[in-house]
Amino acid sequence: MINLMINNKKVTAREGQTILEAARDNNILIPHFCYLEGVHQVGSCRICVVEVEGAKTLQASCVTEAREGMVVRTNSEKVRKARKLVYELMLSDHPRNCLGCSRNQNCEFQKLGELMQISDFRFEGEKSKTFLDDSSPSITRDTSKCILCRRCVTVCNQIQGVGVLNVQRRGFKSVIGPADELPLNSVNCVYCGQCTTVCPVGALQEKDSTGKVWEALFDPGKRVIIQTAPAIRAALGEEFGLAPGTLVTGKMVTALREMGFNDVFDTNFTADLTILEEGTEFLQRVKAALTGKEAVLPMITSCSPGWIKFVEHTYPGELDHISTCKSPHMMLGALAKSFYAEKIGVDPKDIFVVSVMPCTAKKFEITRPEMQSTGYPDVDAVLTTRELARMIKDAGIEFTTLEDGEFDNPLGLSTGAADIFAATGGVMEAALRTVYEIVTGRELPFTGLHVTPIVGLEQVKTAELLIQDPVPEYAFLDGVTVKVAVTSGLSGARQLMDQVARGESPYHFIEVMGCPGGCISGGGQPRPTNQEIRQKRMQAIYQEDEGKELRKSHENPFVLRLYEEFLGEPLGHRSHELLHTHYTSRSRRKTEG
Repeated sequence: MINLMINNKKVTAREGQTILEAARDNNILIPHFCYLEGVHQVGSCRICVVEVEGAKTLQASCVTEAREGMVVRTNSEKVRKARKLVYELMLSDHPRNCLGCSRNQNCEFQKLGELMQISDFRFEGEKSKTFLDDSSPSITRDTSKCILCRRCVTVCNQIQGVGVLNVQRRGFKSVIGPADELPLNSVNCVYCGQCTTVCPVGALQEKDSTGKVWEALFDPGKRVIIQTAPAIRAALGEEFGLAPGTLVTGKMVTALREMGFNDVFDTNFTADLTILEEGTEFLQRVKAALTGKEAVLPMITSCSPGWIKFVEHTYPGELDHISTCKSPHMMLGALAKSFYAEKIGVDPKDIFVVSVMPCTAKKFEITRPEMQSTGYPDVDAVLTTRELARMIKDAGIEFTTLEDGEFDNPLGLSTGAADIFAATGGVMEAALRTVYEIVTGRELPFTGLHVTPIVGLEQVKTAELLIQDPVPEYAFLDGVTVKVAVTSGLSGARQLMDQVARGESPYHFIEVMGCPGGCISGGGQPRPTNQEIRQKRMQAIYQEDEGKELRKSHENPFVLRLYEEFLGEPLGHRSHELLHTHYTSRSRRKTEG
């Protein structure tokens, strides 16, 4: 520990902490803007400047290390004038149509001005370059609102390792975006939306789909079906003032009914279905490999559309490693317009399917031409968690006072294994719960069914599982140690894919989620999303799992009935038509629509 003075107060700090961190730990507020803990710490905005005794100039507290005996003033006249001047200069180049901005009252720049008591607009002049890029089906980029904090640059380059967003040009002409000022749909953007979660203003945000959904709800000729991803129930409450990790499953269902949706289904149902399809596919590949037939291993999960697009761009030669399963919400959309349409006697063209997802890449996924199993798009619109919250508020619904409702069947019942799809490691654990029991006839030998080595927020996690005394049908697996790996965030995916590309991967099965921590921190989730909030959302998801009577996908009675009445068997002809897909090499830059 070191000792220093901040505003005439003796404080202690851990060695290596910055002045900003030391002040925060001692309940001293230093206004800051571009700084984002664990993500961005470069001192580019200079809002957090402080006066340090002996220093010739004001110091950016977010990057200046606290030292023994240091004397710091965070609120001197010199600091206050400099801080306000910097803010006013930033404001002079920013639109002031706050009431018409989707970030109104949820804007860090707006809150900073309120904190610093800025009420005058002293500077007027030419605006820097403005450009609206709405070429992507997932993300809108409005450079007129950009304040050059560079958070998105750090996330795109260092956290995700995609490298699409960078500072182009210099000085007053600086703009953040792809090289050569290209639109997002013409570069290798994977639409993960992590940039939208860290943007403090409205410069980067999901493309709005609320109008399209309202239009469908008001169309008397449409049967509007909505489904919700597992991660939504652990995050939606944050938009209504509830603590991170508060489970709001029942309230969410009730809100959706009050909004006028005809059927409220659960994407968890098809998460269970995915496990049966994907598990069967995995066992087929392993059997082929062990019996000397042609097989592509490791097999890699296909639930995350941002991850899929990343592979299509960056590792197009390895596409055969990816499971052919559609993501769960696309499976449910396909079933809604085939199995369910037939069951209720409605023409698929009159069914409008809405998915509530934690993900912005899902907005792109539904535009893929291969996602039209019935001749119509499997899913018609995707809402992020943030968009759904706006619609609930717009509908005049007092969310926190709602009674708990239940999902509709037959596409609404799910097991605990489906819930954990929301967190990194969850898909793999769900698959192992089912595959191990099918192969051995015994329950997975881990306490509480949790595969401990792959639970948590570490970037890359691995586990091994020895198969002994399998049932006769799977005798070929006796004595085999199945090796699995799990990663979230595309930097981690790159590590594992480099091994795959070199032919050096030791794993049989790999789970990849495109966003750090998995869907709990997807690009469409409530802001902010930091490590503490991820942990709380993940704990809620595991709580949901542990509270269910059924916790293994192959125990879902409605999924089993679906096979008996409609699909036939996993990987059967009808399953292939409705639930499986193929991928596209994007090794050369091309417009993605």
